[in-house]
Amino acid sequence: MVQQEVEIAATSPQFFGRMFPDMQPFVNTADTITLQRTIDAIRDIGEFTHAMDAKDVLEKGPAALIVDPALNLVNQNNPNQPAGITFLGQFLDHDLTFDTTSQLAVVTDPNTTPNTRNPALDLDSVYGGGPTVNPELYNPADRAKLRIESGGRFEDLPRRADGTAIISDPRNDENLVIAGLQAAFILFHNRVVDRVRSQNPGADATAVFTLARQQVMWHYQWIVLTEFLPLIIGQDRVNAIRNGGRRFFTPAPGQHYMPVEFQGAAYRFGHSQVRPSYRVNLAGNPDGSAFFAMIFDPAGEGQADPVDMRGGRRAPRRFIGWQTFFDFGPQFTDPGATTPAVKPNKRIDTRISSALFRLPLSTISSGDQPIALPVRNMLRGITWNLPSGQNVARAIGAPVLGAANFPEWSRYNVGLEANTPLWFYVLKEAEVMEQGLRLGPVGATIVGEVFIGLMQVAPGGFLLENPGFQPNLPARTPGTFRMIDLLTFAQVDPTSRGQ
Repeated sequence: MVQQEVEIAATSPQFFGRMFPDMQPFVNTADTITLQRTIDAIRDIGEFTHAMDAKDVLEKGPAALIVDPALNLVNQNNPNQPAGITFLGQFLDHDLTFDTTSQLAVVTDPNTTPNTRNPALDLDSVYGGGPTVNPELYNPADRAKLRIESGGRFEDLPRRADGTAIISDPRNDENLVIAGLQAAFILFHNRVVDRVRSQNPGADATAVFTLARQQVMWHYQWIVLTEFLPLIIGQDRVNAIRNGGRRFFTPAPGQHYMPVEFQGAAYRFGHSQVRPSYRVNLAGNPDGSAFFAMIFDPAGEGQADPVDMRGGRRAPRRFIGWQTFFDFGPQFTDPGATTPAVKPNKRIDTRISSALFRLPLSTISSGDQPIALPVRNMLRGITWNLPSGQNVARAIGAPVLGAANFPEWSRYNVGLEANTPLWFYVLKEAEVMEQGLRLGPVGATIVGEVFIGLMQVAPGGFLLENPGFQPNLPARTPGTFRMIDLLTFAQVDPTSRGQ
């Protein structure tokens, strides 16, 4: 009976689970001396100014960190990906997984740990439980539509008097771009509602909402399958998974779950792509100049209109100029120049933007230290007893990076150069095998199989329910649908704003 309960929990949407359930963890947590030495090594290698810090010259300011090529030699740009892909990836994560109970470096059984998000690409981070369960998310004058407010200049999330966003997942107000994406999806849904009503005169609000949500979900999943995943893992690997089948993420239909190898390691690759600073918009400042800002800056703490990109604040300049984050075409250039307005991601590698080593506590769900993001990621590997990257590579038949690829770990004398934390291994693999332009085989297998698998087995996935689906909303190329089309339909694109 006990064994049966464990198996059910391991394949339940309500709990986390393991993609490689029989694999040994990268550190023996029963050996308290080795465990403590491993924790000490992680805290050292992942600390501010230490081995993983890209050592961005923050004092040069946010604009220079973008436009000065000399400041991008260590923390290199990824010419294949626009800057918005990082935040689309964060938005996807918040739609799939939210662990509110486990603690860093405290060994926890994923099979009994609740996932408070439904591990399906169903936008429950936007819709919550729907108009009946979460009426606070919906327009009281039209229950088919979601609430949206104004930040003065353009749209903003609905907020309480203290500035707290009224949204299903509080993490979607962590920074300006993720808040902007949440607002864009709200407006996207609302405009799809208008379209559904025009096509179904006389339909009641419930029917309109249901039809609109399905359209929104399937166009969103289409973007994941045809735009996001090809950029992250490569079109060749997308094709291989779809044509050859999933080998390691194989839940039965309806028994979808979130693997901790994805949640706690492989999918955190996006942290390596975050820039230290961004051009938030092209003309948001009171004098009409561009708003440049660090992703996080300790100087922004307590400010009503922070100098950085932290969320939770409302001010006229705190909106996103999407032409910086996605490529709307060559007609959108830098002010007074011919250089493209769209800016690139950073590469996937073991050099992390310096701003991510000093996170505001408000961006950490538990509100606890440590504030260095790389340390948090690798301690999470201990929480879940994750396997080493090398063992996963062996299991999937991929080339295994040897100890010589991990000289930064050898000085600690605990064997981590041969049994490397999975998150670090995924970054190094991308760096060594793919020049940081996309994930390597371990990272791509975990990320690709989970995303495609969820669309194939989770309720609401178009690959499960309507595999012949083709986008039918307006797009630059009929029969396709990309993020620039979604943002345009939502009317947050640069043309709609006259910017």
